[in-house]
Amino acid sequence: MNDKASDSTPVPANNNIAGIPFSLISLASFVVVVAGLKAAQSIVVPFILSLFLAVITAPILFWLKDRKVPTFLAVSILVLGTVVIGLLIGAVIGTSVRDFSQSLPEYQRELAESLSSLLVYLETWGISIPKTEVLEYFDPGAAMSFVARTLSELSGLLGNAFLILVALIFMLAEASSVPGKLEAISGRSGESSVALQRFVTSMKRYFAIKTIVSVGTGLAVWFALLLLGLEYAVLWGLLAFLLNYVPNIGSALAAVPAVLIALLQYGIGAASITAALYIFINVIVGNVIEPRWMGRGLGLSSLVVFLSLVFWGWVLGPVGMLLSVPLTMTVKIGLEASENTRWLAVLLDSEAAYYEEE
Repeated sequence: MNDKASDSTPVPANNNIAGIPFSLISLASFVVVVAGLKAAQSIVVPFILSLFLAVITAPILFWLKDRKVPTFLAVSILVLGTVVIGLLIGAVIGTSVRDFSQSLPEYQRELAESLSSLLVYLETWGISIPKTEVLEYFDPGAAMSFVARTLSELSGLLGNAFLILVALIFMLAEASSVPGKLEAISGRSGESSVALQRFVTSMKRYFAIKTIVSVGTGLAVWFALLLLGLEYAVLWGLLAFLLNYVPNIGSALAAVPAVLIALLQYGIGAASITAALYIFINVIVGNVIEPRWMGRGLGLSSLVVFLSLVFWGWVLGPVGMLLSVPLTMTVKIGLEASENTRWLAVLLDSEAAYYEEE
């Protein structure tokens, strides 16, 4: 009995390990994990994309299986559909980005000339602004250069299409067994099982609704710009779809290149109409449709959205920027599942009243 008692290691009451505060150990572990993700970016990004596609398509897989469709056939249907959609998007990105990149120097030159004309016009009203300093610190073509560079890097991911598809196939094949495995890990305790179920349900609901809303936003932008006769309307619709996953600032980022193209193509009037269309579409989507479907408690504060955009973009590149909010939402929903970490979820949320009402 003495030997058994001596084998038990006491847990320090002050949450220190070998004299080092547990908070410092957690911070050091976080830094190591982030450094590892950044170093393994070329491997991690395809698997994150595969996981993202698996989460989006998993509800369709379960719907097919509920209708007695064999797992192999259901996975084949989803993979084939993903390949077809990917090829269409790849064709749009490849052709549009190539043409847009070729026209980019001309657009940048025209924007610089327009800015110079504006400065000359302001001088007639007694407002003198040094042209050299303005062009040095404010590049009107930087937004379009950033868009072209980002889309080019995204189209470069098609080189990893085989790895993404293989990972997607295995993830979908294992999808039906994941809930049972997670319940076994949680020990089937009542509290853990409820928390786990809430996490899985929230994630599926968030990704499903966000994807549907993003598709609708992209189609609305594409159709509106097509009616205006704007160049690369399909490209701006695709950009609106992708950046709709970044709330608050994503819509503004998606509108900038389209407004600039409208300014160069038709003038200030068309640019104003284009900006108004973006505002109208995103007000309807962001303030009417999305809150009604999403409900409360699935939002992030504007500061957290911006910081997550910078953080995930630095760690994972353009894909990290596009998936910054879904990745942060995953962390937030996971934090909500435990009472010990729920306070962190409250800090990330856009409204604390939701937690006070529960």
